[in-house]
Amino acid sequence: MPFIAFVGRGRSVNLESGIPSADLPRLTPSLVGAMDTPEYPMEGAENALKAYFEQSRSYLEGFGDYDKLVSNYEFVHDITPRLAEADFIQENGPERLEFKRGLIATLDKHARPGVVIASSSSGLPSSDFIQQCKRDSTRVLIGHPFNPPHLIPLVEVVPHIGTSSESVNTALNFYRSVGKRPILLHHEVPGFVSNRLQAAINNEAYSLISRGIVSAEDLDAAVTSGPGLRWALTGPIATNALGGGGGPEGFLQRMERLGPAIRGWEDDILKHRFDWSQQRMLALQESVNKSLGAVQWDKLVKERDLVLLQLLAAKEKMASMSIPSGH
Repeated sequence: MPFIAFVGRGRSVNLESGIPSADLPRLTPSLVGAMDTPEYPMEGAENALKAYFEQSRSYLEGFGDYDKLVSNYEFVHDITPRLAEADFIQENGPERLEFKRGLIATLDKHARPGVVIASSSSGLPSSDFIQQCKRDSTRVLIGHPFNPPHLIPLVEVVPHIGTSSESVNTALNFYRSVGKRPILLHHEVPGFVSNRLQAAINNEAYSLISRGIVSAEDLDAAVTSGPGLRWALTGPIATNALGGGGGPEGFLQRMERLGPAIRGWEDDILKHRFDWSQQRMLALQESVNKSLGAVQWDKLVKERDLVLLQLLAAKEKMASMSIPSGH
């Protein structure tokens, strides 16, 4: 197995938010660390990582000896002297452009020639932060995982215009080898793919709640008890093809049949786009508090992760079915 270096604390103050960008049980051995800076000190980060592994114990024990799996990780406060050992680097620095530019430049300076540097950036394209690379910016790309990253298979691979095809193929093959489902974006676009889809849905969701059309609780149910169930299996494109009668031709039939109505909805959606003013956001927060204030969030996370594991196990069986699972 390749030797992997995870670098950074992730987008939050918790180191573990950025660590498991690949399937933990399949990723061995690995080095975890960062450049300790006044702005992002590493104090407490090692304990945070250990706590994260302990929280994931039930998941990890399903793959074998927990202690052996966890021992594959070595934590260091300063990863710089060890970067030359890495066969693949996953950068998890905060989503701040100037900081990321400096971090990527440091990784480029110390990594061995040809080693891919993948950034977990959730929206910044890599072309924005390669300017300070002095050795080889062609090996830098985006490898964006999704939360919870130890469960969600998706990784968005986004090269910049100068990224080499060899680096792209190396990243795709690496993520597949550790149980992820990478998708390749052929051009950079702000927010990439899945976050743009989420942004479009969230914008309309916020608008509908703010206008008093639906409660936050029922808005979530509109997704989780409706199209979300289908999207988890077939995605929006195949779902539309099925809605048109099945087969690729069903997609066009559905577009032709629903197109006029959808264009009308789009006009209304644009007319009532969510107003991102502080006043509107606070009003939306009040609505969310009323609908979801009684939720036990720690319990919800555990239950969500359990059901996610069951869903992923079910999707594994789709390879022998006619459902286009995307595997």
